[in-house]
Amino acid sequence: MSQAPCYHCGQPIPDDVALSVNVGGEARAMCCIGCQAVAQSIVDNGLADYYRSRDALPESPREATPAILDQLALFDHAEFQKSFVRARGETEREASLLLEGITCAACIWLNEQHVGKLPGVTAVDINYATRRARVRWDEAQIRLSDILGAIAAIGYRAYPYDAAKNEEISRKERRDALWRLWVAGFGMMQVMMYAYPVYIADGDMTADIESLMRWASLLLTLPVVFYSSAPFFRNAWRDLRLRRVGMDVPVALGVGAAFIASCWATLTQQGEVYFDSVTMFVFFLLGGRYLEMTARQKAVSVTEALAKLLPAFAQIMPNFPVDRSSEQRVVADLRPGDVVLVRPGDIVPADGTVVEGVSCANEALLTGESRPVPKSPGMSVTGGSLNAESPLVVRVDQVGEGTRLSAIIHLMERAAAEKPRIVELADRIASYFVAALLFVAVAVAIGWYFVDPSKALWITVSVLVVTCPCALSLATPIALTVAAGALARDGLLVTRGHAIETLARATHFVFDKTGTLTSGHMRLVDVLPTGDLAHDECLAIAAALEHASEHPVAQALRAATEGRKLPLAGQALGEAGQGIEGDIAGRRYRIGRPAYALGLGAGRLPDVAAAWLESGDTVVVLADESGCLALLRFGDEVRPEARPLIDALHAAGKRIVLLTGDAPAVARRVADTLGIADVRAGVTPQGKHACVSELQAGGAVVAMVGDGVNDAPVLAQAQVSIAMGGGAQLARTQADFILLSENLDHLRRGLLRGQKTLRVIRQNLWWSFAYNFVALPLAIAGYVTPWLAGIGMSASSLLVVLNSLRIQRVDGD
Repeated sequence: MSQAPCYHCGQPIPDDVALSVNVGGEARAMCCIGCQAVAQSIVDNGLADYYRSRDALPESPREATPAILDQLALFDHAEFQKSFVRARGETEREASLLLEGITCAACIWLNEQHVGKLPGVTAVDINYATRRARVRWDEAQIRLSDILGAIAAIGYRAYPYDAAKNEEISRKERRDALWRLWVAGFGMMQVMMYAYPVYIADGDMTADIESLMRWASLLLTLPVVFYSSAPFFRNAWRDLRLRRVGMDVPVALGVGAAFIASCWATLTQQGEVYFDSVTMFVFFLLGGRYLEMTARQKAVSVTEALAKLLPAFAQIMPNFPVDRSSEQRVVADLRPGDVVLVRPGDIVPADGTVVEGVSCANEALLTGESRPVPKSPGMSVTGGSLNAESPLVVRVDQVGEGTRLSAIIHLMERAAAEKPRIVELADRIASYFVAALLFVAVAVAIGWYFVDPSKALWITVSVLVVTCPCALSLATPIALTVAAGALARDGLLVTRGHAIETLARATHFVFDKTGTLTSGHMRLVDVLPTGDLAHDECLAIAAALEHASEHPVAQALRAATEGRKLPLAGQALGEAGQGIEGDIAGRRYRIGRPAYALGLGAGRLPDVAAAWLESGDTVVVLADESGCLALLRFGDEVRPEARPLIDALHAAGKRIVLLTGDAPAVARRVADTLGIADVRAGVTPQGKHACVSELQAGGAVVAMVGDGVNDAPVLAQAQVSIAMGGGAQLARTQADFILLSENLDHLRRGLLRGQKTLRVIRQNLWWSFAYNFVALPLAIAGYVTPWLAGIGMSASSLLVVLNSLRIQRVDGD
C-alpha cells in the first residue's frame, strides 16, 4: 500500500489505484472512484473551500461499502448490463437501479442532486415509494461504476434492479426496523418504570434513590439512542456533511440535545432529565415509520408481482413435431422459433403462438380481466399468463425485452421514476420548511432561555420534532403510487408520472372511433369489382397491399384471405390516414380512401358507390392507373362498454368530441348510438392535431383516447392520452395510459380513481399544512412535550398513508 493518504477521506491508497481530482489547482490523489466522484462533484459545484474548512474526514467509501466497490468494474461489462441497462442512442444509456438506505424525501432529493451533477449524467429520477431510480448518462463521459461509486460515497447502496433483490432488501428493511422498534419499545417501558416513581414521589424521594433512578434510566436509554436512533444520526450527519438539510436533521438534533442535557443533569445532579421523553419519542417515531414502510411496500405490490410473473424454467420440445418429448431449459435461454410445452397450471414463459391444443389463459395481472381467455391453434399467448385448463404447445415469437410483459414493466418503471410537478413542488416546500424550522427552533431556544431556562430545552426539542414535514413529503408520492397500482390491477397502465393528476383535471375527452369506441375487429362484408378483375383477384390484391399494415381494415382482409396464397406487393408506401400504394406483378395499385386511391390515375367512382358510402359502413377503394377496380365494404361494432363510459363523462360535466378520419355517415351513426353531439369526421392526422390544438388554445385540458399509427401525433399533443392495449406500437409509446384490457369500463373506473386520487392528495396536503400550523404555535407555547411531539409527527405521517390507501377502492368496487 502507498503511504500517501487519500485527499478526500484520508485512507491509504492501494498501489494499483491511480486516481486524482484537481482541487485548488493541484492534482489530489484519491483512493477509489467513490472518493473521486464525490470530490469532483464538490469541485464542480464550487465547493472546494470544503477541504480548507473541514475539521474531520468523511468515512471512507471503501470501508462503508466494500462489497459494492469491489465489484464496480463488473457493472461496466456489456453482458452484465443487458438485464437492466437500455441503449438510448449511440452513447446514451439508461439504467434501472434499486436504492437501499432511502428513509425520507430528503434522501431522494440528495441523491438526485448529487448524481445529477456528475459529469455525463443527463437525467436521474427516483421514486420515493418504490426506491427505484432511473439514471441516464453518456457512456463517453462517465461509466456506470462511477455513478454507483458516487452513490455509495454519500452512504447509500445502489443495485441493478431485479424483483428478487428488491424483495430481499424489503425484508431486510422490515427486519431491521422491527429490531430497532423492539429495542426502543423495551427501553421505553423500562425507563418509565424508573421515571414513574420519581414523578409520583413529588419531592419525597431521597437524593441517592433519585440519583440511582437517573443512572438506571441513562443506561437503559443508551441502546435506544445509539442503536434504535442510529439511522437518524447517520442520515443527519451525512446531510450536514454535504451542506444540505434533510428531515432527519431536526429529529437528530432533538434526540441528541435532550439526551446530552439529560446526561449532564445526571452527572451534575442538577436540572431535569428527559430519558423517558427520549425513549418514548424514538419508539413512536420508529413505529410510525415502520407502519408507513409496510403500507408503502404493499402499495407497490402490483409492479413487483408483474416483475415476478415469468417462470425460471420452461419445457422445450426441441424436435417437435417429430419427437414430442420435452426437456427443461432456463427461460432466459429461449429463442424465437423454439417450441415449448405449457402444462395446465403453468405460466406461459414467453410471447408466442399456439401450435397445438385448446385451453384458456388467465391474464388477470396483465390486463385486469379476471375471465379466462380462450386459446386455440393460431392464437397468440402472452408471457406471464396462466394456462388454466389443457396442455398447449406454443411457438415462441418474442423473448426477453421484446415481450409484452417486459414492455409493461418498463412503462411502469418509467411512470414510477418520473416526478409530476405537484411532487416537485411539495419536495421544494419541504426542503425550505426544514431550513426555516431550524431557524425557528434557535429563536425559540433563545426566547425561552430568557423566559424560563428550565423549559427551554424540552420546548425546543418539541418544536424540532413536532413540525418535521414528513407528512408533507409523503402526501403526494404515496397517493400516486397507490393509485398507479390500483389502476394497473384494473388493466389501465400508467406510463407517465403526470398522467393520473392530468386525467383527473381533464375537461375535454376526445375519442377516435375505429378500435376505440368500436371494437376495431372489422369484418369484410362485401367486395364489388368494377373493373377488369374478378372478385377473388381484387380481394387477393387488396390483402397483399395491406399485408404489413396494423390497421383494422388490414386485419379484416387478412382474416378474409386466411389460408390463401397472396401475390407479393413490392415498393409498398403508406400515407397515414389515406391508404397504401404498391406494385404487384409490374402493375401499380392503390387501396384506401376514394380520393387517395383514384388519385393514382384517371377515373371516378361508380354510381353504386354512393349507396355504399351512405350505408354507414367503412368503404375503401382499390384502384390502378386506369381507375376504380373494386369497392370493399367493412363493418364494425360499437363496444358494449362505450355507452356507460360516455354517460359517466357527461354526468361528470366533461365535454366529449368524436374525432375520426372515417366518413361522416359512419361517424354520425356511432355518435348517435352513444349520445355524442360534437362529431368531426373525415379528419386527417394533421387535422386531428389541429383540432386538439384549437381546443387547448381555448383553455381546455384535453384527454385523447385513440388507437393506431395515425393517432400518434394527436396522442402526443394532448395533455393526457390513453391508447388501447391492442393498438399500434407507435401509438402506445406516445400514450400516458395504456388500456391493456381494452375494456372501456376500466377507463371509466380509472377516471373515478384519478379524481379520487386528486381529492386525496389535496386532503393530504391540507392536513399536512394544517397540522404544522397548529402544532408549531402549541409547541412554541410549551403545550407539547417531546414524547407527545413524537406521537404527533408519526401520527401525521401515518394518517397521510392510510388516507392514500383509500384510493384502492372506488364506488362500484
